[in-house]
Amino acid sequence: QVQLVESGGGLVQPGGSLRLSCAAPGFIFRIYDMSWYRRAPGKERELVAAITTTGGSTNYADSVKGRFTISRDNAKNTVYLQMNSLKPEDTAVYYCNARRPVLGSSVNYWGQGTQVTVSS
Repeated sequence: QVQLVESGGGLVQPGGSLRLSCAAPGFIFRIYDMSWYRRAPGKERELVAAITTTGGSTNYADSVKGRFTISRDNAKNTVYLQMNSLKPEDTAVYYCNARRPVLGSSVNYWGQGTQVTVSS
């Protein structure tokens, strides 16, 4: 059973920073593309940031470009999301996703989510 464990969420004031972590113990982490998604109240889940297996390529939602940075440490089986200049609209549950293409489809694993609340 693959388990992705997010941590680092919490309450922060506008303009503040948080660093989310997603650990994948006992998992062949290095062969999976990793992503962070979020779901705000009353909204659909959206992709926030993604990183390829080696970390050589990343992409971001327009709403977070220049403020968020995704990175990974394959030796620690962990992916990170550094979030700076946080805004109230960043309030959401953030989910870690691991994805690997398999035979024209894909295998996906999800974490349980970590709440991020941006409020004064």
